[in-house]
Amino acid sequence: MQKEMRKFCPKCKTHTAQAVSIYKKGKDRKTALGSRRHAEDKKGYGGQKFPELKRTAKTTKKITLRYTCKTCQRKSMREGMRMRKLEIGA
Repeated sequence: MQKEMRKFCPKCKTHTAQAVSIYKKGKDRKTALGSRRHAEDKKGYGGQKFPELKRTAKTTKKITLRYTCKTCQRKSMREGMRMRKLEIGA
């Protein structure tokens, strides 16, 4: 996939050149309320809160693309496409 493409920017309200990158999830916070609740439920003799997945059914993951406008630096994301591997600028 190309590194840069022309796409509609909602802030500029026109088509602009936008840099393309692959979105990657950040590190989870241990002090977030959801993770503290989950840790509390896992503690003791209860076991795992949700069933642990033994084997995966899918062979691919959805890759979410992140677009950065060159003029206003507004970042927008598009729902991912299902593929095994995506190379940008190769």
